[in-house]
Amino acid sequence: MRLLAVLAAAAVLPLAAAPASADPAMWKWRTVHSADGMASAWGKVAISQFGYVVYGNLEDTRGSGCAWAVLRAQDARNGRWKTHGYYYCKPGVGTFRKDYGSVLQIKVQVCRGNSKRPTGACSKSKTIFTTGG
Repeated sequence: MRLLAVLAAAAVLPLAAAPASADPAMWKWRTVHSADGMASAWGKVAISQFGYVVYGNLEDTRGSGCAWAVLRAQDARNGRWKTHGYYYCKPGVGTFRKDYGSVLQIKVQVCRGNSKRPTGACSKSKTIFTTGG
């Protein structure tokens, strides 16, 4: 009886120690840097009750100007792309969050700019989420 209890406990331990990254409802995206290397963004995409949520971190390494993360998502219903930008204008890291409904894919681009719009030094657009993969 004692041996059976030890074996049962040993079988449970590996399951409890499973890493959080094994969560099938969340996808991490790696750091994307602006073309001049003065801004960067990283984060994750998670399934929400009504679709998907992008959680991001945006870092500005320079005192003047702003770091921008420009998100583009393709709507699953009509195929149209919608764009939304976030900026952070202090040295350090800021966060952002964007809720989406049904999307086919989500892309991010990191740029430098001012508090009104991105003005240049943009990275190439990187796909951070694709439906089904």
